[in-house]
Amino acid sequence: MLNRIWAGFILLAFAVACVLGFVLGQQAVFAAMTRAMFDAAKLGFEVALGLTGVMTLWLGIMKVGEAAGLIALLARLLGPLFSRLFPGVPAGHPALGAMTMNIAANMLGLDNAATPLGLKAMKELQTLNPTPDTATDAQVLFLVINTAAVTLFPVTIFAYRAQLGAADPTDIFVPLLIASFTATIAGIVLVGLRQRLRLHDPVVLAYLGGLAALIFGVAAWFLHLAPGERAAQSALVSNFLLLGIVVVFIATALWRRVDVYETFIDGAKEGFKVAIGIVPYLVAMLVAIALLRASGALELLLSGLRHLVALFGYDSRWVDGLPVGIMKSLSGSGARALMIDTMKTSGADSFAGRLVSILQGSSETTFYVLAVYFGSVGITRTRYAVACGLFADVVGFIASVWVAYLFFA
Repeated sequence: MLNRIWAGFILLAFAVACVLGFVLGQQAVFAAMTRAMFDAAKLGFEVALGLTGVMTLWLGIMKVGEAAGLIALLARLLGPLFSRLFPGVPAGHPALGAMTMNIAANMLGLDNAATPLGLKAMKELQTLNPTPDTATDAQVLFLVINTAAVTLFPVTIFAYRAQLGAADPTDIFVPLLIASFTATIAGIVLVGLRQRLRLHDPVVLAYLGGLAALIFGVAAWFLHLAPGERAAQSALVSNFLLLGIVVVFIATALWRRVDVYETFIDGAKEGFKVAIGIVPYLVAMLVAIALLRASGALELLLSGLRHLVALFGYDSRWVDGLPVGIMKSLSGSGARALMIDTMKTSGADSFAGRLVSILQGSSETTFYVLAVYFGSVGITRTRYAVACGLFADVVGFIASVWVAYLFFA
């Protein structure tokens, strides 16, 4: 699947560029695509290099947590749920702890922490893989959960909205939470049906129901705060929990007489190896996306859709959010730039400005997550991971549009 998508991006970009260059006389498109290709290759290396320090830190902290027994404790707490969602992973396996921490970091909006934890989980899952180049059921489900990624504290989006003049930067918090949760559940259900998991099991229903109660409980708590306090409280809670995890890991390890410094170094050594290993996969995907963007193929698609919506007489305001919705699956930085541009052009408190903010937080960057996570362990046959991840993205987009109309139309 990934092989066809990657080649398809490049071939489609070149075909559109040929039409623009030779039929419409816009020959500068070829130069733009060439620049974009080399810029993307450079960016891929810089992103991987930039991840090295973060991966080194968090893989070291994870090693301390493992030595202290805390990862095993977290895995046991979620054991009943994970044993049903990931039946191919043995009880007590290190992958369960890494997956638990990764999902928790994603929920808290701690992207820098979530990525190295996710890579650690994928590496541990790979030890159970009988066919190293093909994704297992557990790896597919874990990746799809990451592409949906419920976010409880989207602090960065609040910050962008504040900088661009939103009267209440956090007014999209509840809609974003609903959209993100909906996308995550959709991804889990689709993969569960494909893998014939027992999603109707009382334990699964209890955990997912508890998560829903937690999300709506947090949302209710934030709604009771004064508008000016919400972003500050989100940042405070997120950062406190992040530092709290580090302190608890180290304190517990010391209490259990673990050599925390040497243990940290042992885990941190893996960070550089993992970061360098993802460079080829990351560059390949970023180059294909850059060519697609520079060729104008995405803009051509949007123009046609906008005309189609207007032709049927429907409200077309949601089309303004479509570039972010599409780009979100392809490039996180591209989606972020489109979100900022929309808020600058239309206003942070406009319908379009609020919609793109919700979209930005409703899901993760599917192709980036796929390229990095699977690439880090050498998986080339992704099975149905792409289709399920994109399905969650589509559901997240629909939910984002729905809640935007519900709250702000």
